[in-house]
Amino acid sequence: MKTTIATIATAFIMMTSFNSFAAKKVNPLKDLNSSNIVLTYLEAATAGSIEFNKFLFSDDFEYRNTANNVCYNKKTYTNFLKKNKGLKFNCETTYEMLDECGKACVAKAIMKFNNFTRVDYITLNHSQDGWKVSKVVTTYP
Repeated sequence: MKTTIATIATAFIMMTSFNSFAAKKVNPLKDLNSSNIVLTYLEAATAGSIEFNKFLFSDDFEYRNTANNVCYNKKTYTNFLKKNKGLKFNCETTYEMLDECGKACVAKAIMKFNNFTRVDYITLNHSQDGWKVSKVVTTYP
């Protein structure tokens, strides 16, 4: 009987230990407000920072470029950002929050280069895991 109890106790301890190693990483962006999430997106898009990308974009993320009507999902877009890690755009970047109501937010980011301007319309959604970028539409006015 002692052997059975010891075996069960050992199995329980091992299961708890393995579960602690399999735990998800804590989302460092979870408690940030929508403005800080937009700034984090701009760091990824214009300064080549990819540190928080897996926490930044929603699972159903969509990037659309209106100049060539190309659309990318989260995996494709984050791979693109990864390939351009450390690449810094030579542009002046500003942003404004267009609207925030409840669990939805829309922001506008303007990147002024020497010869053109890029405008990103950024849609964010708030969930139990914090604010996430769900869609970006890029235009070149």
